Amino acid sequence: MPPSDATIPAVLADRARQQPDDIAYTFVDYEADPAGVSESLTWSEVYERAQIVAEKLAKAGSPGDRAVILAPQSLEYIVGFLGAIQAGFVAVPLSMPQTRHHDERVTGAMKDSEPVVVLTTSAVVDDVRRYGQAGPAQRSPKFIEVDSLDFDSPPKPAPQASLPKTAYLQYTSGSTRSPAGVVVTHRNVVVNLEQLLADYYEAYPAGVPEDTTIVSWLPFYHDMGLIVGVFIPMVLGRPAVLMSPIAFMQKPSRWMQQLGSNTSAFTAAPNFAFELAVKRTRDEDLADKDLSGVVVMINGAERVHGSTVRRFNERFAAFGLPDSAMRPSYGLAEATVYVAASAGGRPPTSVRFDVEKLAAGHAERCEDPGASGTELIGCGAVRSTTARVVDPDTCVENPAGKIGEVWLHGDHVAAGYWHNPKLSELFAAQLGEPTAGTPKGPWLRTGDLGVMFDDELFIIGRIKDLLIVDGRNHYPDDIEATVAEFTGGRVAAISVPDDATEKLVVIAELKKQVEPEVLESVKQQVTSAISMTHSVRLADLALVGPGSLPLTTSGKVRRAASVELYRNDGFSRLDVTT
Repeated sequence: MPPSDATIPAVLADRARQQPDDIAYTFVDYEADPAGVSESLTWSEVYERAQIVAEKLAKAGSPGDRAVILAPQSLEYIVGFLGAIQAGFVAVPLSMPQTRHHDERVTGAMKDSEPVVVLTTSAVVDDVRRYGQAGPAQRSPKFIEVDSLDFDSPPKPAPQASLPKTAYLQYTSGSTRSPAGVVVTHRNVVVNLEQLLADYYEAYPAGVPEDTTIVSWLPFYHDMGLIVGVFIPMVLGRPAVLMSPIAFMQKPSRWMQQLGSNTSAFTAAPNFAFELAVKRTRDEDLADKDLSGVVVMINGAERVHGSTVRRFNERFAAFGLPDSAMRPSYGLAEATVYVAASAGGRPPTSVRFDVEKLAAGHAERCEDPGASGTELIGCGAVRSTTARVVDPDTCVENPAGKIGEVWLHGDHVAAGYWHNPKLSELFAAQLGEPTAGTPKGPWLRTGDLGVMFDDELFIIGRIKDLLIVDGRNHYPDDIEATVAEFTGGRVAAISVPDDATEKLVVIAELKKQVEPEVLESVKQQVTSAISMTHSVRLADLALVGPGSLPLTTSGKVRRAASVELYRNDGFSRLDVTT
């Protein structure tokens, strides 16, 4: 591992010096050919190309200026991102705009970060130029097509740019507010990588296996995609096999095929991806493939469902997948990416909690083993990082078993939000009565509800999404998991004001077209299941088609936006005839 005061360009330079001819990144393009066309760069090629990008950027601005990366998932995206940091610019990785409509998230991030340059590719430069229209007080950025640069000529020796502490801005999904840029420093990245790798490889006394391969389809503009797909290979000096999120969504079996084709695989994905892989991978897709060498599969970025863990492990056990490979995890961009993960060398912990006690803010196992309860999957003990569960009102630490807000402390916690001092106060919280060995501050308030139970961290949901119906607390993730078992698609559980009270409304996407009488049966089953499992009355179940629910760029349902759509009759309902 590099020293904690290392910079990202220094880590890349060391890798190019130590392993110049080793493969660094391989991108498999399934758009050019459904069978996949691979293109690779060695560590020396990545380093030299980053230098050439930096050389070009030096003429477009100065260290500390922002450089947006706005391009399809590709090797050019990685080279542009690393080149921006090499030049001393603050890199701003963003998602490629949706071509059919104006992408307000990209517009918001561009306006907030005020870039002097946009790094893109020749294939999409015309599409992204419209996002370069500056406001009255801003200058329009320059556009550089990374794939059009002269990478055949060696880079000219250039003086080392003075690097700001900030390496890049990680824009959050903006599900309930304008996009906010998390300020991620070089130190944040190096420290968090050390924490992450120590925990995920804790069952390997000899350390990370020599033949490790990183396999990822996660987008590079997402915190988990950036750390897993770009930084872990660089720090370990191990090759990465990468593809686009679209390639995965079109054919989830491609992910499983790559995991079965590469040694000692390390990968990561949200829960929905594991579900998709189960449903859309055929046995013949994995003919002659062996999953016994898969070492780590991070399941993070959204709620981990026990049913998914079981289905996934059962589905792929025949191909040798160890049931200890999947590692339910908790993290967030404000902490660079990683906080905690389930223990290595064994399957994840599953606990069924008493629904009534959870509603009252306490975690207790169901006394009756046959009771349904609420199943939660543990994220392990917090070992490499520092976390506490805190009463959000009194700012005092909660005892084990009591639900509260997760607070974080340490060098992996980011430096705040870009040019947003008010919102950045979340990074400067102070504990009211810290216990022995616990610092008073500063702490990051995550906005996530969690509980320590049997020395493991369990994540309950977001504070802002907590549903209060009939005076009792309900957690939308729990209700959504129950509904999804019947409907098969994405679900939003929301509370909608109704005179003096709140009512529970569920909007559920149906994966398949069904007859009207079947729709009525689904509604009855869901209503009954919610009443029985969660002891709450469902005021309305709106059944909608696939793609109806508003999502963040990382694929999470935007519940606040769903409330507005519902109140304004914005959903095209399958269960209501006009």
